Amino acid sequence: MSKETKLRIYNITAKTALKFGSEAWVLKKREEQRLEAAQMKFLRHLFGITKLYKEKNQCIREKTGAQNIVKEIKQYQEKWLQHIQRMDTNRIPKQALQYKPKGRRNIGRPRKRWRDQFHFDDQGTGNTPNPS
Repeated sequence: MSKETKLRIYNITAKTALKFGSEAWVLKKREEQRLEAAQMKFLRHLFGITKLYKEKNQCIREKTGAQNIVKEIKQYQEKWLQHIQRMDTNRIPKQALQYKPKGRRNIGRPRKRWRDQFHFDDQGTGNTPNPS
């Protein structure tokens, strides 16, 4: 099988499976590392490059033309956020994004929320995200 065919299969199957449902994920450092490891394992296997060759991940990505999966997921999440912001206020995803629960949070370090992974220009309204 040619390398182009293998890359098409990777883009259609493996990459889609890795990104499935990612618009709602809150990515932590450990999850980012696991996603990158899964992507690189697949790409290395695709081209027959073992770890004994000691090729860097960046070199393999350049050879294959693949982008970092975590960057793709973050771009996808930013597109999803912009899509939600364009929605009418009566739509459920928009209401969920704007929801502010009453009461206090639990003691300890606050859990990372989906909205917290974006940097906003306007801190009060959160209208326009800045890529991190």
